Order: sequence, then C-alpha cells, then structure tokens
Amino acid sequence: MDFFETIMFPFKWLVSIIMVGFHEGLTAIGMPEASGWTWTLSIIGLVLVIRAALIPVFVKQIKAQRGMQLLQPDLKKLQDKYKGKTDQLSRQAMAQEQMAMYKKHGTNPFSACLPMLIQMPFFFALFTVLSGISGARDKGEGIGAMSHDQVVQFDDSTIFGAPLNATLLHGGGGENQVMVAVLSILMILAMTASQFITQKQIMAKNMSEEAMASPFMRQQKMMLYILPIVFGVGGINFPIGVLIYWTTTNLWTMGQQFFVIRRMPTPGSPAAKALAERRAAKGLPALPILSGRKEADEAAATVPAEPKGQRVQPQRKNRKKK
Repeated sequence: MDFFETIMFPFKWLVSIIMVGFHEGLTAIGMPEASGWTWTLSIIGLVLVIRAALIPVFVKQIKAQRGMQLLQPDLKKLQDKYKGKTDQLSRQAMAQEQMAMYKKHGTNPFSACLPMLIQMPFFFALFTVLSGISGARDKGEGIGAMSHDQVVQFDDSTIFGAPLNATLLHGGGGENQVMVAVLSILMILAMTASQFITQKQIMAKNMSEEAMASPFMRQQKMMLYILPIVFGVGGINFPIGVLIYWTTTNLWTMGQQFFVIRRMPTPGSPAAKALAERRAAKGLPALPILSGRKEADEAAATVPAEPKGQRVQPQRKNRKKK
C-alpha cells in the first residue's frame, strides 16, 4: 500500500460506509438493490451527510469573510504604506504586519477555501471507490465497506442505460456509450455552471466596494473562470457517480450561498443594502451589522456617555487650631 493509499484508506471506508448505509435503508423501504437509482440516491445521501457536517465550518467561513471585508480599509493603508518598496526587509515587514492584522481580527484570506479543502479527501475517496469497482469485481473482492455482492450490484447498475462507473474519456458504457457521453456532458455543464454562478453571485452581490477594489479580488476574479474550466476538463475523467456527487454538492453550495447572501449578507455589500431596504419597507428596525461599521465602533456606540455636569470640589477638613 503506497503513501496515497494509506492516507485515503480511512476516507474510502467512511465514504463507502455512508453509501452502504443509505443503500440498505433505501432497499429496506422497497427500492431494488441493483438499481442505479438506489445507488444514485445513496451518493446524494453521502453529499447531504458531508455538507451537513460542514455547516459549522461554513459558519466560521462566513465570519472570517466578514472579518476580511472589515479589514479592507486597513489593508489598503498597509499597502499604501509600503507602496514602491521592493526590498526584502520591506516585504518581510509588510507580511509580518499583515499576518498580525489577520491574527488580531481572527481571520485570513484562505478561509474561503476551507470547506473545499475538507471536501477534497472525500471526493478523491469516492473517485477511487467508484473507479475500483470493476477491478474489485474481477478479483472477487469488496472495496471499502462494500461487500463483493454490493460491488457486483453497483457495477451492473445504470441510470438511463449508462453505468454509474463509466466515464466519458475511458468509456465503460458498452453499447450505451452515447448515453454515457450525453449524461457526462450534461452533468459537467451543470457542475461548472453551478460553480460559476455561486462565485459570481458572491462577487456581484456580497462584497463591499473596498473588497472589490482590493488586490485579493483580482485573484478571485481569475479563479472565477479558472476553476470551472479545471473541473470541466477534469470531468471527462470522472465516473458518472462522481459527477453526480460533485454536481449535487455544487447545487447545495449555490443554494446555501443564496440563503446567506439574502439573509446574512456581508456588511457594506449590495446584498446588505437590499436587505436594509426590505426591512425598511416592512417597518423593521435596521441591523447595525449591515452598515459595515467595525464591531469596535458598534460596541463603543452602545456605551452611554457619562452625563456632563459641574465638577464636585473636594471638601477640605478643618484643621485644629494650635
């Protein structure tokens, strides 16, 4: 067992256990064991379990993103301070001040990638499980928590005539290769489109003007177009079962972001202004967080000022006469 297999071993077991659990539950209510739709729903169930478990991480991500939004004016001042200074000491000093600023406010620019990074091992685990189905069947073995009989059932299962372990690039669909190509292309388009729409609505509706003008935003704009292309090209190597997983998780992300942007937008963003207008139209009080002020300023504003009055002079005690 090589190093990669050693790392992926627990993830393969966890992924397969969840899939088998959903498969057994679905067959218990009457769905056919070897049906492709039973296994498809098991893969969707896997997505729901993983994404539900990631909700606390997503909440931390939202808080970190809001912290980054509030930091943009300070970051701009820091960049202006070291503008034109290209020597090593200046770059190191700027990096140290920037990291200290992130640490002080409990945020960092990589927080947005955290949910995706956590998901990647499960994604690769599912990929290795589904890609190894045919080999495990030929060897008479199971794979992960899947028994040999379940491996055979999965290998024989299809949706619309296309096997779940078939790929657009490497085939595996037999006489139904055309259906494999059609399903793969449709899901690759849905996968990339949902990812693009998710990132686009964040940039268009849930970022303040300061964030849009930051250098970090230029990188985000590049990723907006690069990531869908990468996953779109890579999708021709993915089995249909993996495409179902990734398309489902992208749709979850898109719906989750839509909810957050509408109900909990970033301060100072167009979505925050829209929420403020909706609350005003309903006669509801404005939310301080929507104004984009820093939390310290908000806390200071809530502290009542001491009443001003005439200073009370200290009374001098009468000294005893000698």
